[in-house]
Amino acid sequence: FAGHIPCGLICHPDKEHILYPLGCSVVIQELGSKKQAFLRGHTSNVSCVVISRNGVYVASGQATFMGFKAEIILWDFQRKELLARLSLHKGEVIGLAFSPNNLYLVSLGGQDDGSVAVWNIGKREAICGSPASAHSAGHATVVVCSNSRDDMFVTAGNGTVRVWELDLANRRIHPNECHMGLMKRVIKCIKMADDDNYFYVGTSSGDILKMNTKHRVMSDHGPKKQKFSLGVTTLLLLKTGDLIVGTGEGVVALCKGSNYKVMKKVQVKGAVTSLTRRGEGHQFFVGTNESQIYQIDYSAFKEELIIACHSDAIHDIVFPSEMSNLFATCSKNDIRVWHTPESRELLRIVIPNVTCNAIEIMKDGKSIISAWNDGKIRAFTPETGQPMYVINHAHSLGVTAIAATRDCKRIVSGGGEGQVRVWEISEKTQKLGEVLKEHLSAVSCIKIKKDDRECVTASLDGTCIIWDIVRFVRKQMFMANTLFKCVCYHPEEHQIITSGTNRQIGYWEVFDGSEVREVEGSVSGSINGMDITSDGAYFVTGGDDHLVKLWDYNQGAVTHVGVGHSGNITRLKICPGNKFIVSVSADGAILLWTYPNLR
Repeated sequence: FAGHIPCGLICHPDKEHILYPLGCSVVIQELGSKKQAFLRGHTSNVSCVVISRNGVYVASGQATFMGFKAEIILWDFQRKELLARLSLHKGEVIGLAFSPNNLYLVSLGGQDDGSVAVWNIGKREAICGSPASAHSAGHATVVVCSNSRDDMFVTAGNGTVRVWELDLANRRIHPNECHMGLMKRVIKCIKMADDDNYFYVGTSSGDILKMNTKHRVMSDHGPKKQKFSLGVTTLLLLKTGDLIVGTGEGVVALCKGSNYKVMKKVQVKGAVTSLTRRGEGHQFFVGTNESQIYQIDYSAFKEELIIACHSDAIHDIVFPSEMSNLFATCSKNDIRVWHTPESRELLRIVIPNVTCNAIEIMKDGKSIISAWNDGKIRAFTPETGQPMYVINHAHSLGVTAIAATRDCKRIVSGGGEGQVRVWEISEKTQKLGEVLKEHLSAVSCIKIKKDDRECVTASLDGTCIIWDIVRFVRKQMFMANTLFKCVCYHPEEHQIITSGTNRQIGYWEVFDGSEVREVEGSVSGSINGMDITSDGAYFVTGGDDHLVKLWDYNQGAVTHVGVGHSGNITRLKICPGNKFIVSVSADGAILLWTYPNLR
């Protein structure tokens, strides 16, 4: 769940589905069965998503690069298919709104575009467009349609609130400025009343302004004394006239409509970016920028976490030895352990302000060892996440790769400066055994042979080295014109396979270091992760082309391709027992794939 997108989490009017953006796709999830469907069609990250009042249409906008057109895609919700691509805005689409009877779609371009456009949904074409705000005011960031009139909508942003009216005969839209007196505010969200007589706007200063739609003036504002910390980011208007307010501090508060006094409140993790009600408002969902989704019942007003995931790029994934129903992933600030059958989080180990680059679970299952960018190796207990030991100053430019021997007595680590270090681990002490200096750049991957006497290290300097970790000497070196990202031993350990930024998969002979074969692994983008089955017959790769590919090892040919990721794949693993493949990506997504039946 891409929690940083404002109003990205939406509950469908049928009360059974929630929609949210993730990378280049929009996810539709059933609330009961947790089944997911994906709307794929965007070429870049989704920046906003909206659903029509009757639930028939979904529209999503994307953010592209400067100078390029940013598309809006109109989807059919029931059939989950693309109806039209609407292209007009440049750079980014930051706001979308459907008119109450689904006649029009209003879109708002980003800061570099600065225009608002109205689209005819029936004809799938633009009716008219206009600059979204006056030259003297800041740019508009939010848009909302009227609840009863198809030809009226409101835009707001930095020091600007405008009520627009559509003149269909002349294909024009006419703006009317709203007056806020001497108040200067940056507006984060708008909520229209059911009868359209007034609308509420939430500001970054932490107060709420009530605007009269007809006279276009501010009629009321509050709270007067105790403003909301870090701004009002989202609003929900209830039938009773009361408001539910989401703030940048992570507070969800129920406020009285008349004086904005807080009656009930709960604290959630991360800034609130979405509030969406289920049905009439007896239950509502909260989305935060730390990619958590909470469910809150109106009567009890207690939060319940229903979806949690990484909010940053995931760097590694690992299964415990011979176990497929658990796996661990690591990201910025945290390590998480997941339960595979239920796809739920079991444990979270948080170390603030540092990034975990790699993890490994010891073969005896007694500890999770992790490599961090502050140059430390940290070990934790897998059940409780309690720290066991920390090796300080393990590497000078951060620890980038880690592996453990089968006897659990030694750890091999690689650093950003290119050194490979072997650590002697015992119950009480952790001491440095040997330093292997050969690589000139960061070590990206380490694999240890089954007999614990040899290991292979891949580096971004274009070399892979096989080390003897008993005598601590170099045995073999492979060189290629690439940044090596991943390396795997064939289970029989007579060959290794490598890949990296040159998109080629190389097969190498361990005995003499010669290259046996080279196959093209990807048409576009680096290959970042690979894993091989326990019998060595098949292996999987994933990278910047967002595809998971299953290969026949001997043929060197792709047998299956998995399309689903909307970010660069960073690592992937085949579970013990070959039931499924788990891949992780730079947009914070973890995808489980059914391993194909190859008999």
